[in-house]
Amino acid sequence: MPKIPIDKLEPGMKLSKPLVSRGGMVLLGDGTELTEKWIDRIQDMEVDGIYVDGPSEQKESKEESLAKLDARFLSVEKEPYMGRLKRIVRDYIEALYGEH
Repeated sequence: MPKIPIDKLEPGMKLSKPLVSRGGMVLLGDGTELTEKWIDRIQDMEVDGIYVDGPSEQKESKEESLAKLDARFLSVEKEPYMGRLKRIVRDYIEALYGEH
């Protein structure tokens, strides 16, 4: 659930967290699908971004993530369950980047 800047909002996105005013009032509930009208209204509000459904943007490349995984498991991957755990984490990383 990434936090999207207001200028990057697009119709069809759905809120993954409620949009709350500075005073604590819920303006839009989670699950609300954004329309052009809602986006225009949100842009008039003093918010820096909203949370929408979808995967978060990855801060490092897939190759960097897999290299870090290899380094972390280097000394323990031959232990009975550690190799299996490493494969599970590898599959998860690959799914984050849309490749599996």
